[in-house]
Amino acid sequence: MEKFVIEGGCRLSGVVVPAGNKNGALPILAASLLTEQPVTITNVPAIADVETMIELLAALGAAIDRPAPGTVTVDSSAVSDTSIDRALSERIRASFLLAGPLLARFGQVTMPPPGGDVIGRRRLDPHLEAFRSMGADVVHARDIEITADDGLKAADILMDEPSVMGTENALLAAALIDGTTVIRNAASEPHVQDLARMLISMGAEIEGIGSNVMTIHGRSELAGCEHRVAPDHIEIGSFMALAGVTGGEIRITGVEPDDLRMIRMVFERLGLASRLEGNDVVVPGDQQLEIEEDWGGYQPKVEDGPWPAFPADLTSIALALATQSKGSVIIHEKMFENRLFFTDKLQAMGAAITICDPHRALVVGPRKLRGERLESPDIRAGMAMLIAALCAEGITEIGNIRQIDRGYERIDERIRALGGKIDRVDDSERIRV
Repeated sequence: MEKFVIEGGCRLSGVVVPAGNKNGALPILAASLLTEQPVTITNVPAIADVETMIELLAALGAAIDRPAPGTVTVDSSAVSDTSIDRALSERIRASFLLAGPLLARFGQVTMPPPGGDVIGRRRLDPHLEAFRSMGADVVHARDIEITADDGLKAADILMDEPSVMGTENALLAAALIDGTTVIRNAASEPHVQDLARMLISMGAEIEGIGSNVMTIHGRSELAGCEHRVAPDHIEIGSFMALAGVTGGEIRITGVEPDDLRMIRMVFERLGLASRLEGNDVVVPGDQQLEIEEDWGGYQPKVEDGPWPAFPADLTSIALALATQSKGSVIIHEKMFENRLFFTDKLQAMGAAITICDPHRALVVGPRKLRGERLESPDIRAGMAMLIAALCAEGITEIGNIRQIDRGYERIDERIRALGGKIDRVDDSERIRV
């Protein structure tokens, strides 16, 4: 086991090249199962969750080649197994994204319950109801058995919630159905849009990308393709917050500006200004962070929601940023009832945070933070702890960093390149805090 040892108080400044979108790479890799032709994916982030997805594909019989860093070629022509490896499935929630492609291609799939972050209940019902709408039968036992003996059929699907992965699974299945499928109340996050663009490259026709009604004209056969994963807007938001709490200037290159509109708006309400220069976003240094009150002097609030609302994966990051902003703000995490429970770690560092209920926290800042020994419970909480540690006085140890490695590529190396003091050490080493 490894941990991060961070000495706070350094300004982080420089240039960041964002990694490929974690939540885009996973369904895009799963899409390689839809064709017997090779699929080449570039800008693939070097993170643990992606490695697990690649292992899952290989366990099904896919041939994997890595001709260059960040590039993965998948040949699924020899795949015939439709039972997902249990041990690998338990590592990541995205293992369930294999259900749609395998069901569409082979008419059956056996899915163990997926793993992933423990941030609250994460329903599989939208996935299963979409498959039922397409004519599949679902049997719950120790595993989930999904079959379509006569093949899946095009359908008009109404999602009971705009589930991101549920929409992606429905998209993946519909692309390999000869006919027209409509997904209503669909998720429209940037990574859903990126998957749709890849499926178009494979031969499907998709209308309504970026909206909550998507129409898919599928094909009985799809072709191979080459696709570049879009930059990760969640990682970009994380680096913006790092610049804000440490007072440095960071330029993040090659972004998709439209993916950052709500993020930049919410961060500006927390006192962190940024500007676009072409396809770069720049966070100026030496900002005096101050939370903007709502009109009339009312209590400001940051709340997440389905795209284009503020992303749920950035609520932990926004909370960490708010600890260094003058004023108070309610962070309202609507989607996951356990996500805010990590805040006791920041409280131990000196943050003024009051948990109002499982979904809301009141943050008052700015507060000087001090180094502590912490454990990361999930990917985004781990990043929030890193943000706090890098602006704290003294040394912070963060254990269970495999959680952070699941979502952030070489984060310690990249922070050091910006001037931060962070080391990855064996967890058995004791550091004076």
